[in-house]
Amino acid sequence: MNFDHPDSMDTPLLAEHVRRLREGQSIERPTYDFANFRRVDETVRIEPRSAIIIEGILIFENRALRDLMDIKIFVDTDADLRFIRRLERDIRERGRTMEMVVQQYMATVRPMHMEFVEPSKRYADVIIPEGGYNEVGIDLVIQKIRSLVPR
Repeated sequence: MNFDHPDSMDTPLLAEHVRRLREGQSIERPTYDFANFRRVDETVRIEPRSAIIIEGILIFENRALRDLMDIKIFVDTDADLRFIRRLERDIRERGRTMEMVVQQYMATVRPMHMEFVEPSKRYADVIIPEGGYNEVGIDLVIQKIRSLVPR
């Protein structure tokens, strides 16, 4: 299975969970075991809050999910930094070898990024270049979020 393709995600469940949280209902979020490539039986109870942050590289690909968002932010980072972060994470947290990470990157990650992630930027309300190092962009987003969240 290509885990970097949108069809590998349970986006309908995510959209349903976001809808329920927005309506004030709690949800049971599934847990995924990255080392063994499977969902496990344990879930995590998530209570509704005044703000919901949805994070993921494929979240703008699905219109139903996009329509549930008040603000859509695309944090853009250079490809080399994305690869280095993935390499470090997959070796440290997911028990992969460097060769495994490079092979997966070339076979699925990069092609899926080009086909789905990069084009999804057009749906963003805000694109923040330079990842988390763009303090002005981050400050503007913080102000916007504060304006949307009741105090």
